[in-house]
Amino acid sequence: MISFLEGKILLKAEKYAIIETGGIGFKVFCSEKTLSKIPQINEAVKLFTYLSVKENGWDLFGFLILEELELFELLISISGIGPKTAANILSGASVEDIQEAIVLGDETILSRVSGIGKKVAQKIIIELKSKVKKLAKGTGEKFRVADEIEIIDALVTLGYKIYEAREAIKQVPENIKSVEDKIREALKRLGRR
Repeated sequence: MISFLEGKILLKAEKYAIIETGGIGFKVFCSEKTLSKIPQINEAVKLFTYLSVKENGWDLFGFLILEELELFELLISISGIGPKTAANILSGASVEDIQEAIVLGDETILSRVSGIGKKVAQKIIIELKSKVKKLAKGTGEKFRVADEIEIIDALVTLGYKIYEAREAIKQVPENIKSVEDKIREALKRLGRR
């Protein structure tokens, strides 16, 4: 319904900002990370938004980047995870780190969030693993992150630790482009240890 807001910041509070656009002040809930990155009061800002409609009211949630909004929408698609919990998850880590944690089945990042226990973290991983892999595929930076997640996933499946896989990927020359070749190259480096 409301895809984005562009306007002047009137107020920054602990969990939301008020943005004036067209003579109307919109209360926009944001993750702590987003609130720390948006400009100061009286400066212009553009936020991608999600409108949550419930019986007791409407809440608007704001995001600086589209990828954060897309991940937020995936998180709230899970039964038991509401918009405020999803915003808390996004406060805990970057979009790339959360995507990587989901694909690799790493509950630690997700369970650090208040209100997310081990069972809920496992539920997020189970329900979103394949969706996050598709979401991470794209171009540019998103494509690189998706490739890294896929390579780490393959190396972890072969028995290596996540930190070993990350270190091996860092050593792969940039001129190697395909995921399969990157995995082979990373395996060579892991074999030298």
